Amino acid sequence: MPYLLLAGLVTLAGVCIAVQAPINAALGRGVQSPLAAAAISFGVGFSILALAAIGLGQGRAFLRAGSMEWWMWAGGALGAFYVWTMVWTLPRLGALTALCALALGQILAAILLDRTGAFGLPIREISLPRALAALMVGGGLILSRF
Repeated sequence: MPYLLLAGLVTLAGVCIAVQAPINAALGRGVQSPLAAAAISFGVGFSILALAAIGLGQGRAFLRAGSMEWWMWAGGALGAFYVWTMVWTLPRLGALTALCALALGQILAAILLDRTGAFGLPIREISLPRALAALMVGGGLILSRF
């Protein structure tokens, strides 16, 4: 796939994260529980993805899930923590500050994941432009509070 299409899809996913957070926060207020709201959000997402996998003939993949390494299951736990954290903090921090903090965490983790080649990623060195990108997002986080 062309780079611009891939980057566009990821940008759209970023928009989804930005919109998902206040929607989930509103759900949390409505049901009066950030944990329940996160569980509901995951339940809806699970249902859509499971139906899509089955509908596209990929349902047998679920049978192979039990044979995967334990750490491959951590993605769901990490996602649950992310959704709950955003539901709980977004009303307290505001959308911009919460999403800046989220982006900073993603960038710092991405730099380390690239540097170590974790989970089979190609190794990429920590360069000055990459370090500056993280610092700029950190500066944006600070500025978002003014």
